[in-house]
Amino acid sequence: MAACERVLIDAGLNSTLHANGTDIEGEWDTVFAAIKRCHEVVHGMGVPSIFTTVKVGTRIDRDQTMEQKVKSVQEKMER
Repeated sequence: MAACERVLIDAGLNSTLHANGTDIEGEWDTVFAAIKRCHEVVHGMGVPSIFTTVKVGTRIDRDQTMEQKVKSVQEKMER
């Protein structure tokens, strides 16, 4: 995971590592190129098999960051 985190940082992506994976925020092509690069790097380290699960969320009505989504829930909980 550390190798992939470096790839995401090098790609200039906003990412959040957590116990069950990593949230990645950015432009479509950049995100998927970074995921591909993660596989290349980890295979290059001698790992023969990698399994990656990807969930994708997009929205076109407004801009909203991962941080804003979390903040919205936290604000609702304070009410």
